Parts: sequence; C-alpha cells; structure tokens
Amino acid sequence: MRILVIEDEHKIANSIKRGLEQETYAVDVTYDGNEGYDLAASEDYDVIILDLMLPGLNGTEICKKLRTDGNHTPILILTAKGEVSDRVDGLNAGADDYLVKPFAFEELLARIRALSRRPKSSVGSAIKVGDLVLDTLAFEVKRASKVINLSGKEFALLEYLMRHPGRVLNKEQIIAHVWNYDADVLPNTVEVYIGYLRNKIGKDLIKTIRGFGYKISEA
Repeated sequence: MRILVIEDEHKIANSIKRGLEQETYAVDVTYDGNEGYDLAASEDYDVIILDLMLPGLNGTEICKKLRTDGNHTPILILTAKGEVSDRVDGLNAGADDYLVKPFAFEELLARIRALSRRPKSSVGSAIKVGDLVLDTLAFEVKRASKVINLSGKEFALLEYLMRHPGRVLNKEQIIAHVWNYDADVLPNTVEVYIGYLRNKIGKDLIKTIRGFGYKISEA
C-alpha cells in the first residue's frame, strides 16, 4: 500500500515514515498543506495521514477540497487538537478517522489497516488467492501451507496484486502503489520483481496480459 503523510512536525512525520516503511508500506511525506493537497489530488494513495495545523492549507481545508474533487481516499486525521468539537469538525470535513497526539504507533497501524480497502477474498488479516495466503499482520506468505520467504518489496508487491484478484494492473499502477513517489524506478523493475515472485510462489498464479500488465488469479 502507498500512504501519504502530511505533517509539518518533521520529527513526527519522519518517525511515522520509518515505522510504516518497516511494515512494508510505501510512504511519501510532505510538511506543507499546499504541497500535500497537490500530491493527494494528483497521485494515487491508499490512505492519507493528515495533520490539521499546517502551513498553507490546513487539514480541514484539504479534506473539504479533496472530497469536493470527488477524491475518496481514506483520510486519517492525526493532530494534537483533541476536543470533541475538533473531532466533529474533522469528520464533518470528510475525514474517515481521527487520532489524537500523542499516540501509540501500534494504534496508528491498526487504524490504517482498518481504513485500507480489502477485497472480498480477505478474512481478517489474511488475503487469499487459491491456495496462496498472505497474512498482513504476521508478514507471512504460505502456499499449500508451506511458508514462502519474501523481501519487504516482494511482500508489498504481492499484497497489492492480491488485493485486486483478477484485475489487470499496469506497471504505472504497480509502481504508484508499491514504491515511493521519489523512488527511481524503471518499468523493467516491475518485471524483475514479478520474476522474483514467480520463482518463489510458482509461475501459475501471476499472469502477464501482454500490452496491458499483470494479474493474479487462481491457477
């Protein structure tokens, strides 16, 4: 999954980024409201973590503008403003969840997982395609009950494919959701990682749709 963090406190923003990257998420960070809105409006994210008190556009304004634009990306407000009226204002502006600083990173993770859209084939923390099972909490992948060891990027790529079973995903979509915005990724990088996955999980699940992209489906 790809996450955007809009937070002007550099220490907090960078700490969130490091923690989420350790959980295999691709994370972009911006410290300014105007730049944050531009990224959220122009790039494809799975979750947005948004501070309220920002230079430029504030968090409430960003929420309202994105929802007016028809952008339905889940938004988690992360702020020191914890009064009931602040929560109500944030949720009324279009946010999906609200977490008050200081916070436990484990709770932030739990809320991100709750906000992320899951396919119908997922149950709890497990995503299944045929006999392939990916556990997003244990960071474990099994096929026919046999554990498969993946790198962090391989896990993130497989998770993205498995969240969209049967759907053809092109290289641009895959790069946008698995790698950071500023990552230097070439289209053939996707081919390389698809090859890594096929060698580990089997060549029958991930199919190449020539001229379009890749899809994962039952063998």
